Amino acid sequence: MLAEFGYLSLLLATGFALVQGLLPWLGLRFASPALLGCARPLALLNAALLGAALVLLGICFAQNDFTLTYVAQHANSALPLGFKLAAVWGGHEGSMLFFVFALALWGALVALCSKRVDPLILVRVLAIMGLIVGLFGLYTLIFSSPFDRQFPGPLEGRDLNPMLQDIGLILHPPLLYLGYVGFAVNFAFAMAALHSGRLDGAVAHWSRPWALGSWVFLTAGIVLGSWWAYYELGWGGWWFWDPVENASLLPWLLGTALLHALVVCEKRGAYGHAVLLLSIFTFSLSLLGTFVVRSGVLTSVHAFAVDPDRGLTLLLLLGLLLTFALTLFALRADTRAPYARFGLLSKEGLLGATILLLCVACASVLLGTFYPMVFQSLHLGSLSVGAPYFNTLFVPLALVLMALMTQIPRLRWQRLASCSRWRWLLPLLLGVLGGGLLSLAYRGQGTAGWSGILANMVGLWLVASLLLPLSQPAALRELTLNRLGSLLAHLGVAVCALGIAQVSHHSQEGGTVLAADKPYRLGAFEFRYEGSEPLIGPNYTAERITLSVHKGGQEVARLAPERRHYSVRTMNMNEPGIAWGMLGDLYVVLGEKMGPNAYAMRLHHKPLVRWIWLGGLLMMAGGTLRLLARRPLLAARPAPTTAPCPRLEQESL
Repeated sequence: MLAEFGYLSLLLATGFALVQGLLPWLGLRFASPALLGCARPLALLNAALLGAALVLLGICFAQNDFTLTYVAQHANSALPLGFKLAAVWGGHEGSMLFFVFALALWGALVALCSKRVDPLILVRVLAIMGLIVGLFGLYTLIFSSPFDRQFPGPLEGRDLNPMLQDIGLILHPPLLYLGYVGFAVNFAFAMAALHSGRLDGAVAHWSRPWALGSWVFLTAGIVLGSWWAYYELGWGGWWFWDPVENASLLPWLLGTALLHALVVCEKRGAYGHAVLLLSIFTFSLSLLGTFVVRSGVLTSVHAFAVDPDRGLTLLLLLGLLLTFALTLFALRADTRAPYARFGLLSKEGLLGATILLLCVACASVLLGTFYPMVFQSLHLGSLSVGAPYFNTLFVPLALVLMALMTQIPRLRWQRLASCSRWRWLLPLLLGVLGGGLLSLAYRGQGTAGWSGILANMVGLWLVASLLLPLSQPAALRELTLNRLGSLLAHLGVAVCALGIAQVSHHSQEGGTVLAADKPYRLGAFEFRYEGSEPLIGPNYTAERITLSVHKGGQEVARLAPERRHYSVRTMNMNEPGIAWGMLGDLYVVLGEKMGPNAYAMRLHHKPLVRWIWLGGLLMMAGGTLRLLARRPLLAARPAPTTAPCPRLEQESL
C-alpha cells in the first residue's frame, strides 16, 4: 500500500500544481483576493505531497519491495541501507520524482520567504512555478512513474550500479538537481516581470538571492561530481569534457553571468534585458541537461539508459517553455534604451565584459557538446569533439576573465577607483614572478605550455590583487560579510585555476607490473609491493593490495588499491589507492593479476589536484556568505536604484 499512497501523493501534487498555475491568473483577471491568495498555500501543499511521495519510495527501497519495478531494477537485499536510500534517485524514474520535488521545494521556499515582495509579482511567480511543477509532474506520472508494480515480483533485485555505490551518489545528484531547478525561480521572476510590465531594481533585488542560492548548490554539485569521478572511476582525472559534465557546466556559466547582471540591474538600473534573457536561457540549459542524461542520445557513465521517446518528450517540454518565454519577451520587452550612463572603465563596464565573456564561453561549450549529436542525428556521419577543442577555446576565455577579475578592488560605479601606479603594478609583478617560479618548480614534471605558464601568472596575479589590499587596516575595517563573500568566491576561482594548471601540465603517470622484488620509480617516488589480502564486503568480494611509497629513502605513504567483484551485476570495479596531500596526490589503480604476487598497475602523481576542490569550496563559502549577508531572505526592503531600469509595457489589471 505504500507505493499506492506514494502514487496518490504524486497525483494529488500534480493536480494541485496545475490549479496553483491557473487560479492566480483568474484572480488577476477578475481582481479576486481569494483566488490570488490560494497560490501560497498550494505551493506549500505541493512540496509536502511530493516530499511524502519521495519518503514513501525510500521506505519501499528500505523494505526491499521488489514488486515495484523501479526498486527491483536498482536495489538488492544485500545493498547497504544508505545506498538503498540513495538508489531512490539512482535511476531515471526516481531522479525525475526528486526533480519535481526540488521544483516544488523551491516554490514553497519562495512562498515562505517572500512576504515583502510585491504581492502582484509574487502571485505571478508562484503561478509560473506551479505550472512548471504541474508539467513535469504530468511527465513523471505518464512516462516515468517509479510506483509501477510487477506481479509476481522477483525474489531478488538487480542491484544498484556498482559505480554508483558511493557516498558521492548520496550527495551529488540532490545538490545538482537543487542547483538546476533553483533557476526556475529566476525564470519565474523574469516571466512575472514581463507579464506585469515591471523590471526595476526592486525586482532584481528580490530575484538575486534565488540565483545566488541556486548557484551555490550547482557549484557544490559540480565540485562533488568532479571529486567522485577522480576517486571512484579510477582514471586519475577530474574532468573529461564529457557531454553530461558539460551539461552541468553550461547553466553554471550562464548562472554566473546572471548573478553579475542582477548586481548591475539592482544597483544601477542597467542590463535589464540581459537579466531577462539570462534568466530564460539559464533555466533552459538546466532542462537541456535533464534531457541529455535521459534521452539515450549519448553513452556516458553519468547518463541514464532510457527509451529515447521519453527523452523526446522532455525535449518537447523544453521547447514549449522556451518558445513561450521568448515569445513573451518579444511581445512585452521595451526596446527603448535605459538611462544609465557609465564609462567602459567602470564597474558597469567591466561587469558587462565579464557577462559577455561568460556567454561566449558557454556558447563555445554548447557548440562542442551538441554539434556532434546534431551531426549524427542528420545522418551525416559520426563526429568527435574532444578536449583539444574545449581547451583551445575555453582556456583563453578563462584567462581573460581572470585578468578582468584582478581589477575587483578598483571597481566603483561609473568609474574605476584611482590608485597609485605601484598599487596596481605590484600584484601584476608578484603574479608574473610567482607564476614563473611555480612553473620552474615543476620543470622536471611534464611539459608546461604557454597556457600553463599564463595560468600560473594570472592565477597568482588574481590572488595578489585580492589579498594585498587587506594588508591595510582601513580595508580590514571595511570588510563586511558581503565583501568577504565576494573575496572568497573570486579567490576560489584563482585557487581552482592554479590546481588545474599544475595537474594538467605537470602530472606524472606510468604503468608497470609491480612485484615483491621489483619496485617502480615514478619521479622522486619509489613504489614497493608489500602484500595482498582478500576482502568480503556486504555485496562484493575484493582483493586489496598494499603498497609503500618511499622518497629520499624514507616511507612517505601507504596505498591500498582494490579490485572488487559484484556478483549480482557480475561487474568488476577498481577502487584506486590514494595518498592525498595539499601539494599533490599519489594515485594507484590496480589492474590484472600477472602472476604470484605480481600485478599490473597504473601509477600517478597529481600535483596540487586538491586545490581544484579547495577552490570550489571557497566559491561555495563565498556564495553562502553573500546569502547570509542578505538576511532575511527576500524579506529586506528593496534597495533604492540610482537610475530607473528599462520599463516594460505597463499592464492594467
